[in-house]
Amino acid sequence: MAGGLLTDLYELNMAASYFRRDMAGEAVFSLFVRELPPTRGFLVVAGLEHVLSFLEAFDFTEDDLAYLSTIGFDGDSLEAFRQLRFTGDVWAVPEGRLVVANEPLLEVSAPIAEAQLVETYLLNQVTLQTTLATNAARCRSAAGGRIGLLDFSFRRAPGLDAATAMARVCAIVGFSGTSNVDGARRFGVTPGGTMAHSYVQAFRSEEEAFAAFAEDRPGQTTLLVDTYDTMAGVESAIEVIQRLGLGDRASIRLDSGDLAALARSSRRRLDDAGLPQVRIFASGGLDEFEIEHLVQTGAPIDAVGIGTRVAASSEAPTLDSVYKLVSYDGRPVSKLSADKATLPGAKQVLRGSSTSGDVLALRDEVPGPEAEPLLQPVMKGGSRVGEREPLSAARDRFEADLEWLPARARDLRRPEPVSLRLSDRLTQLDLEVRHGVGH
Repeated sequence: MAGGLLTDLYELNMAASYFRRDMAGEAVFSLFVRELPPTRGFLVVAGLEHVLSFLEAFDFTEDDLAYLSTIGFDGDSLEAFRQLRFTGDVWAVPEGRLVVANEPLLEVSAPIAEAQLVETYLLNQVTLQTTLATNAARCRSAAGGRIGLLDFSFRRAPGLDAATAMARVCAIVGFSGTSNVDGARRFGVTPGGTMAHSYVQAFRSEEEAFAAFAEDRPGQTTLLVDTYDTMAGVESAIEVIQRLGLGDRASIRLDSGDLAALARSSRRRLDDAGLPQVRIFASGGLDEFEIEHLVQTGAPIDAVGIGTRVAASSEAPTLDSVYKLVSYDGRPVSKLSADKATLPGAKQVLRGSSTSGDVLALRDEVPGPEAEPLLQPVMKGGSRVGEREPLSAARDRFEADLEWLPARARDLRRPEPVSLRLSDRLTQLDLEVRHGVGH
């Protein structure tokens, strides 16, 4: 991935202007979310791996430069773009950790043209993946360890990038697998899937379809029982499971109707048939609220497949993410626009207990003995710090932070995020910079 043109035009315009004026001072940009959506009490950080890969490979190809020459960039600008690579540093909150509004997810320090040009891609990937990871985490929280989760989002995710990201972030937040075969291969995730109604319809009878599928996939037999009449489908599944001796290798799937009621009826029939080990899997337009309802009503459902509503949440389809200059050439800077003011200086988030909350501080502040710095150095001089992490490391961080998060922040409808306050030094610097603007 080269990426020189994976940017907005105004980034190129500004970079060319910096080059023309020999402006090469170090700029620090901070990427954060201004406000959480009303139903979100936290965010799950994701997208950093893609960001680091992009920055390591960043350059302009000859084809890129040829195109730029046709839209108004002169020879000097083209040559500056030709020579440009990302040589900066990145501090970031590791993937899988939980943050709140106004906490930097990452900060970039680099010569200003370099830091400016990568803004669009960084915002795109971090916003997309953090949005999706947070949506998926809400389903995980709603399931409460009672119901297993499988990513079924591929076919209705808004584009291939989102579908691939979903397979990855669902693994981070504890889903057991994905229907996305390519995603499973890329990220070392367990692939999972059942059958479609079309498969059942292609056979002369439901029982014939179930027997054929079970013979072909005896170790992965999940029978879709609601193509015609659900309870009749359950009886056909029972007959096939018993005849072939599938036992605990078999499951049934419900995909429509009152899932809680149908699951109870199905469970009774399976148990009466001496098949208590056969699992019940459900799908069909589920979201975190439906999962919460299934758990609260004690529906005997072992696992669910979640697709459309986690990949494209209608109530929080994106995040109010921004990438703002906070320092240039050693000079802290602020933006004072109404409702969009920013805080100056490179920053650190100091995490305390879930009751005391977090502190937004300057990066060079020494944390107290009980405070944990969230932002870590992940890139130095354009190269990664350390080796690539396995996805399990992000999952472990998520599990620890979810345990740390208070119940009020996990509420699906009216969450109360963990508090964030400014350190005394950051408060003082903000006052000084505000006073100095325009003077």
